[in-house]
Amino acid sequence: MRTRFAPSPNGPLHLGHAYAAIVAHDLARSSGGAFLLRIEDIDGERSRPEFVEEFLADLTWLGLAWDEAPVFQSSRLSTYADAGEWLKAMGLLYPCRCSRTEIAVSATQSGPDGPVYPGTCKHRNVNPAGAAWRLDMQAALAVTGPLEWVDAVASRQRATPETLGDVVLLRKNLPASYHLAATLDDAADGVTLVTRGLDLFAASHVHRLLQALLHLPVPTWHHHGLLVEPDGRKLAKRRGAPSLTDRRRAGEDGKALANALRDGRLPTGISLAHTLPSEP
Repeated sequence: MRTRFAPSPNGPLHLGHAYAAIVAHDLARSSGGAFLLRIEDIDGERSRPEFVEEFLADLTWLGLAWDEAPVFQSSRLSTYADAGEWLKAMGLLYPCRCSRTEIAVSATQSGPDGPVYPGTCKHRNVNPAGAAWRLDMQAALAVTGPLEWVDAVASRQRATPETLGDVVLLRKNLPASYHLAATLDDAADGVTLVTRGLDLFAASHVHRLLQALLHLPVPTWHHHGLLVEPDGRKLAKRRGAPSLTDRRRAGEDGKALANALRDGRLPTGISLAHTLPSEP
């Protein structure tokens, strides 16, 4: 078994990240497998190198050890570009210049991630220079046919990526979307068990489709519960969830904290949700 923890250096780690890292680490250790660390650092100016050193210190403080040198997404830009060109050559991508506001106004359906893109630019003559590139979901599914994937918790799933609509794979100002980069990275890293939170369950339907289109190996998934605030929302950097770095610098015992998370002994006001939390 090979698992991974893949944080983005656009803010400090918090308890939710600690829980995700512990789940991946412990699943690897219990099977005699490998626990990998990947830094997803392609989010433009939001990615800050100084957070990476804090990540390494935080994970060590928790008592977690990774088995290979950390991998950085920024070292794989050509891989994302090549995959994008492959999908373009298959006629499965089209350029799009719609803004989020335009999509919210024009969307007639809602999916797991919010308004479903209605395919506006699919029927337009769009200048591809500086545009995002979307996956033509209907055309992609015609290529692959029906697909399935297996979640270690929720068992076998019929892949239904169409519920997310024509997702973006190549972003306007960034090398790749999460969907494309994470799928390619997990294959390159030999990940056999993709561990992540329930909030990314729907994304796995898209990733299974991309694996079929790009002839990539198919892992098993493990979607774990999420740490949530009293109002039911998951812990988030943008809402100022207490950072692991602050706890570490304050002298808290990291290994004791990790064991508490393993045992379900959570700080007051925080709970572990096994259903998708509500978001405003």
